[in-house]
Amino acid sequence: MKSLLHQAIKILLLSLVLIPLASQAQVEKISYMRPSYFRPYDQTGINKFETSKEADQVPFDGLRVRLGAGFTQQFQNLKHENTTADNSEGANKIYPIKPGFMTAQANLFLDVQLADGIRLNLTTYLSSRHHNETWVKGGYIQFDKLPFKGKFWDDLMKMATIKIGHMEINYGDAHFRRSDGGHTLYNPFMESYIMDAFATEIGGEIYLQKNGFFGMAGMTNGMIKGHIDSVAKTTQDDNTKRAPSLYGKVGFDKQITEILRVRVSGSYYHNSSSAGSGLTLYSGDRTGSNYQNVMELWKDNAGAVKASTAMYASGRLNPGFSKKLDAVMLNSFVKLAGFELFGTYETAQGRTKNETNVRKASQYAIDGLYRFGKAEKVFLGVRYNSANATLAGQTNDITINRFAIAGGWFIVKNVLLKAEWVDQRYKDFTITDYRSGGKFNGYVIEAVVGF
Repeated sequence: MKSLLHQAIKILLLSLVLIPLASQAQVEKISYMRPSYFRPYDQTGINKFETSKEADQVPFDGLRVRLGAGFTQQFQNLKHENTTADNSEGANKIYPIKPGFMTAQANLFLDVQLADGIRLNLTTYLSSRHHNETWVKGGYIQFDKLPFKGKFWDDLMKMATIKIGHMEINYGDAHFRRSDGGHTLYNPFMESYIMDAFATEIGGEIYLQKNGFFGMAGMTNGMIKGHIDSVAKTTQDDNTKRAPSLYGKVGFDKQITEILRVRVSGSYYHNSSSAGSGLTLYSGDRTGSNYQNVMELWKDNAGAVKASTAMYASGRLNPGFSKKLDAVMLNSFVKLAGFELFGTYETAQGRTKNETNVRKASQYAIDGLYRFGKAEKVFLGVRYNSANATLAGQTNDITINRFAIAGGWFIVKNVLLKAEWVDQRYKDFTITDYRSGGKFNGYVIEAVVGF
């Protein structure tokens, strides 16, 4: 009898919980569908930059939820070498590598249309080179409409977009084409640029778009994560002020004719004093390079073999501007029928908290592609990228040059097979640096899924 009474009480309590939820579900409509003002994760998202203000074709009639993902499986056959002193078994021996597969990388995308013109994005790294375990990349809320009544607000939001969150910042145009963990479908090549300008920071951005012209202003905390800790002064720098990062972009993007599209943009990023976890504009990628373990030291200072997860920035250059930074990136994009040109020029200056003098770095890159076949499912491309920098501890300005040839085939719009041959060379490093006389070359193949 006592047991039956307990069961009856449980059923009653469960009913009290479920009945209101069932009633609410009948009132509130939830559907599985793409959000508005959204960049697709498949082939249709290629060569898209900021989301447009074109009228959306999907009317809002309730909460819309969409799950997406990016998967990348890679095979690498690269060789590397250096000519630096003590490079056989000593401190400058580079990591011994052989042909093989990289651990598969995966991203998970959650996009939700919360209200008319208001959407949420959350991106999670499920598996990556730097973190094999799951990490949240970031997320944001984007407003393309406001829930305020009035002609002023309606007219304003026909041009304006507001983004707020812990998110990938919109500095430059190159980050729209880079590989990002498991989502490598937008990138016709294997890797991002040598100086990989990419960061996730906490803040907001405001956009205006009209007749092809656009502008953006943003402000963030200037750090890859939240940070409330106090910091100590250094001998070289007693400024413990925590300044925000201020950045912006202006440009023009228009389909001139049916076969000709032109886009030009200029971006600026500034932080006068990041007295916290440090600026990460050139070291903010938490997934890692798509060239695995090339031109990396074999052992750490203690003589232990370095873990692959710690060597996540292979082939890249971080100029080390963690305390102060001013950077400018200029981009141009031209698409004429199946031919594409994407150009980048970037210059930056800054220093660490342990320096007094400002150092400089710059790079330029040009991508040339030809897309052909039905729906441009096949492409061939060539890239040249050169970076020059004054690095701490180097007596000369150093240079790194990369040349790459790539090709790919979209089996369907969600599935891509691509391959690249690359040659990268390191110049003017001091003879005691492990990168002195360094170079790597070979091929990389990737199978990619994005939806």
